[in-house]
Amino acid sequence: MLNLGGGNVDTGTPMGSMVFTVMAALAQMELEIKRERINDSVSKRRAAGKDLGGRRQQFTDSQIRNARRLIDAGEPAVHVARDLGMSRATFYRRMAELDAREWMAKR
Repeated sequence: MLNLGGGNVDTGTPMGSMVFTVMAALAQMELEIKRERINDSVSKRRAAGKDLGGRRQQFTDSQIRNARRLIDAGEPAVHVARDLGMSRATFYRRMAELDAREWMAKR
C-alpha cells in the first residue's frame, strides 16, 4: 500500500503497480535533470575561472612565516590575515600550530 498524500494506491494491483512505476520514473527523470544542471553550472564556472566553493585553500608554513614577518615589521594582523583570506583568529591559530610543530621538531 502506498499513500500519495490523501489517496492510497495498492501496489499489488496492476493499476497500482503502474502508478508506482510512473512515479518512480518521474523521480528518476527529475534527479537526472538536476544532476545535468549542476554539472553544466560547474563546467561554466570552471571555464570562467570562478570559485566553485568547497574548502578554503590551505596555507603553507612559509606563507604563515612570511605573514608573521609582516606583523613583526608593524603591519596590523587584521590586514595581514585579510590579505591571506582568513580571519584574524584563524591566522593566530595557524601561527600557534606552526609554533607548536616547530617546537616539537627541536626537541
